[in-house]
Amino acid sequence: MEVVDHGTPDGNSVDYPDHAHPLAAGVAESGDLGILICGSANGVAMTANKHESIRAAIAWRPDIARLAREHNDANVLCLPARFIAVPDALDCVDVFIYTEFEGGRHARRVGKIACS
Repeated sequence: MEVVDHGTPDGNSVDYPDHAHPLAAGVAESGDLGILICGSANGVAMTANKHESIRAAIAWRPDIARLAREHNDANVLCLPARFIAVPDALDCVDVFIYTEFEGGRHARRVGKIACS
């Protein structure tokens, strides 16, 4: 696995779109998966989802991360750092990375997400 860090260099406050846009653009270009970590995860999810081929999902439990991949073909996992413990976050990441999209009826629904 190759990791590309678009994160912040220190603990100072930043504007989350400055980090979410490069990640989303990289995922859209490469077809790989991405992970965004933010206080509530809402802002980074909203920002990432502005990119046409991105399906960013917020998860704070592994079963939600699994369903985001299986049913929604999510390609960006957004973790709410203020509301998730590190072990749970790591479990979400593992599940997200190793779960495949189920396809079938879900593919039809995912095909209706993007605005044309």
